[in-house]
Amino acid sequence: MSAPAVLFVDRDGTLIQEPPDQQIDAYEKFAMVPGAISALRRLREAGYRLVMVSNQDGLGTASFPQAAFEGPQRLLLDILASEGVLFDEILIDPTLPDEHAPTRKPGVGLVRHYLGADGMDRRRSAVIGDRATDLEFAANLGIAGYRLGSDLDWPAVVRALLRPARHARVERRTRETDIVVEVDLDTPARPAVASGIGFFDHMLEQLGVHGGFALALRCKGDLEIDEHHTVEDCALALGQALRQALGERRGIGRYGFTTPMDEALAQAALDLSGRAAFVFEGGFRRERVGGLATEMVPHFFRSLAEALGASLHLSVRGDNDHHQVEACFKATGRVLRQAFRRDGDEATVPSSKGVL
Repeated sequence: MSAPAVLFVDRDGTLIQEPPDQQIDAYEKFAMVPGAISALRRLREAGYRLVMVSNQDGLGTASFPQAAFEGPQRLLLDILASEGVLFDEILIDPTLPDEHAPTRKPGVGLVRHYLGADGMDRRRSAVIGDRATDLEFAANLGIAGYRLGSDLDWPAVVRALLRPARHARVERRTRETDIVVEVDLDTPARPAVASGIGFFDHMLEQLGVHGGFALALRCKGDLEIDEHHTVEDCALALGQALRQALGERRGIGRYGFTTPMDEALAQAALDLSGRAAFVFEGGFRRERVGGLATEMVPHFFRSLAEALGASLHLSVRGDNDHHQVEACFKATGRVLRQAFRRDGDEATVPSSKGVL
């Protein structure tokens, strides 16, 4: 079983508005931070576990009796529970700053049991707070940190957590090829491609441009033999990078469905199902176009679909083989653009199984 994604959430200033005296010890001081409830509900629905971690200076002393804390705390938990927001743990440190206790944030003493291999998924876990010490706490845990303030509110935190950057870098080195590929699915940019085959570079550029994603690919292959290894391994490395960038595929369009290129027509249907399949219909009259063997065109898309984990059906017809090949790359780019687009609920995977 994989480690859970855990959100370590501060209390005062994060869930409850913090009063000038920085102590919520009476009901009249109680007010929720705007957006906190709906945000936490969405994050729980997305599978995050919630852990409250709060410094409460001098809790239990004469200046801050336990009873004065418990009333507003119980009100907070009741309000959240009524909205379906439940915390796995409530961790409170009552020490004063000058005690330098290891359990006081930014120390990690209170959450040490989450630091094991199965305690939390560090890639997805995060700290949410309102102070610099909360960011220090996140750094000490080795996870992301979000500080609420004038430039960051709860809706923005939800967007950052449920719509993380979708980029990846893959290096593939074999005896035949040395490839580095980088993709960013949410940052369209001019492609930078150098495979050693000019026409193939042009086709890969079409894939990036029409796919709407940033693509940088460099390949040194054994072209003195032929282009087979270069084309195949570029497809595998690119497919692997796209698969990594997609992550859990939450909120994506998943499906994509069609591109004319003058007299040529290519039609593509795609499903980012996680299962590889490729069907090709079409034919080419020439053996090569611009230094690229036409037999490598369907082989490229087959390798791409396998590495990406996608079902791709591609058909093409026309009189000019250059146009046919280019139409194939453009059509596939367009269906990738549709399928990659985040057009659903970021908290859900577009599958009845709940996973792709």
